[in-house]
Amino acid sequence: MPLTFSEYLVQLTESVTNEDGPTLAYLLRPTSPHGKDLVKEFRNPTRKSLSYYEGGIESPWDEIAIQYVLVVHHVAKKRAGEAFKEHTQLVSLFFRFFTSNSGWTLPALFAILRDLRDLAFDVKYTVHVPPSCDADLQANNNKSENMEEAARIISKAFGNCVTDRSSPLAESRKWGIYYVVGLVLKTYFRVKRISLAKPILRALRANTDIPPLSAYPRSHQVTYRYYVGMLHFLDEDYAQAEQELTLAFYNCHIEAHSNQERILTYLIPLRMLRGHLPSRELMGRFPALDDLYAPFIRAIRRGDIKTYDEALDKWERRLVELNLYLNLEKARELCIRGLFRRVWVVSQKGSRIPVSMFHSSLRLSGIEVPQEEAECLVANMIYKGFMRGYISHEKQMVVLAKTDAFPRLADRPSPFAL
Repeated sequence: MPLTFSEYLVQLTESVTNEDGPTLAYLLRPTSPHGKDLVKEFRNPTRKSLSYYEGGIESPWDEIAIQYVLVVHHVAKKRAGEAFKEHTQLVSLFFRFFTSNSGWTLPALFAILRDLRDLAFDVKYTVHVPPSCDADLQANNNKSENMEEAARIISKAFGNCVTDRSSPLAESRKWGIYYVVGLVLKTYFRVKRISLAKPILRALRANTDIPPLSAYPRSHQVTYRYYVGMLHFLDEDYAQAEQELTLAFYNCHIEAHSNQERILTYLIPLRMLRGHLPSRELMGRFPALDDLYAPFIRAIRRGDIKTYDEALDKWERRLVELNLYLNLEKARELCIRGLFRRVWVVSQKGSRIPVSMFHSSLRLSGIEVPQEEAECLVANMIYKGFMRGYISHEKQMVVLAKTDAFPRLADRPSPFAL
């Protein structure tokens, strides 16, 4: 049986009276089945035509119910811009109730904020564009503005969660903090306005009276750590980025395959720089990542510089899109180190090896460089801790340490130094 608006109001009132957060969230979702019923009941609803229902139930729920009808009507007509505007009003009305209640309202908060973000992203540029303008650019700017507006509204929810000092801790709105922060970060990352995410992280660190991150649901932890790790990555703080992404990966649900793949996209190259190459078993679980990284990993294992360079050329565009080209170019040094180690093994691990042998190994690998450049590469390997020893330029001899001439890559003091 179709749900009438009168019945919807009754259900809305019952969910609030019973403090039933999940049901309230369901009733406020535009994609819930009852939304279609209300669209059929009100063919062309307006705020004026729906004002008849004001006062039918306790405020602000009468206004929220009216806003909900307007939202689902625009969604059904595929007018995302209008739906977004009406939904922002619904969220503002919900905040009036949320700020004076405890954490039972969090499921509904999460639902309406997710819908706000999704509606903002779905907005298309519909205003007439003059022929001289770039329509695609206008559309992207419009979508970006809506996403930023959504992020600002979601940030208000963060403030509403942080300021709950009256509820018992078990029922506090503070348990919504990291979910809301994760939603803000997702929104800014989606429109590539990453710098705007930093103020909310500073505000989060400034509030010392919230529970530790480890006390929050694991999904909240993973989302937060992933985006914080990505912020460190983009700031080239690779050590901190690796730490956050590692924690995100090991706490990620085993069935959340796409989330694991997203984390590993950045964690694998960071671990490679540390000398930790992923196992074949791990790469077998993520074919897309295996396709991207396998050529680099094979080349590093073999010390095959030419193959590594070919892989860099092949995947250049994709790596640039992912902001990973610099990292994979940096990891080329692991290939050079692997090649020079093979020279050392061939020379029966001797402590004195002519520079010409390293030069010949480069030429055999398809890298045509003069001997002076080969000497520079050896010097660079020694300087960066890939090899232990020194070069006798006069005698054109590389003198390696008798023990631990090629230290473990993981033992390098500054693996992320550029």
